Amino acid sequence: MRRPLVVLTGPTAVGKTSLSIGLAKALGGEIISADSMQVYRHMDIGSAKIRPEEMQGVPHHLVDILEPWEEFHIVKFQELAKAAMEEIYHRGKIPILVGGTGFYIQSVTRDIDFTSADQNGEYRRQLEETAREQGAEYLHSQLQKVDPASAQKIHANNVKRVIRALEFYQENHYPISEHNRQEQQKASPYQLAYFVLNAPRELLYRRIDQRVDQMMEEGLVDEVKALQALGCHRGMISMQGLGYKEILSYLEGEISLDEAVRILKRDTRHFAKRQITWFKREPEVIWIQKENYHYEEEPILEAMTKICKERGIC
Repeated sequence: MRRPLVVLTGPTAVGKTSLSIGLAKALGGEIISADSMQVYRHMDIGSAKIRPEEMQGVPHHLVDILEPWEEFHIVKFQELAKAAMEEIYHRGKIPILVGGTGFYIQSVTRDIDFTSADQNGEYRRQLEETAREQGAEYLHSQLQKVDPASAQKIHANNVKRVIRALEFYQENHYPISEHNRQEQQKASPYQLAYFVLNAPRELLYRRIDQRVDQMMEEGLVDEVKALQALGCHRGMISMQGLGYKEILSYLEGEISLDEAVRILKRDTRHFAKRQITWFKREPEVIWIQKENYHYEEEPILEAMTKICKERGIC
């Protein structure tokens, strides 16, 4: 018997958080955050992090467990998520992956093998020295030559991931992007119910604009100032997240606050569009269109619970 796994995902601001609590209660589940930002402490407003009072007693994993300057990436997420799943299974509960980072979700549902090259210490030291002497952009340009697909996905400032991709190519003589593509074709080892919550684009974009306005009212600028006071800067992966990099640009005098808000709304809408495109490529997903349920949570929850029962998940 394959072990049960439920996924609730969808574009940003679609309304996953509230629904996830109802789903966890209905299934006897615990929630694992599949979000690349909510893992960080001190980053609550910009990440739209669930508040403790919103959890309603449902255990949440991978929320507030790292400092913004700590390393977090897909391999670490997979490791932490799988460890949390083992704990949840041990308690006789059902793990529910909730969040909008599609690749993070896929790393678990497909149990992707991220095994890199046998780490050649000397080659790694050479790459690190290159990054120090010639800069992250130069190192990134070397990746562009051998693995354009990875170079497009990996930010130049993420030197560790750039080095990992170059190491893989050096050892295996083919790109890590191709290795990952092959891994993504694998069937899921879980008894899976993979729900994608969605809404009409106009409504979704309006909700995004409203969310950004709410973040500003709740004190996003002060949150970023506090992070600066802790020593956080734009070179950190955490500070490249939506909401943080735009406000940093304002605080550093590059753009006005109005312009920062405009860019944040625009880029969040673009991000939502990319999320939907990603989920459309995923097999086995069950689309939950909110308009088909008159935007009411109770019938959506009933439909999802019924599907889970039909699949033997609960």
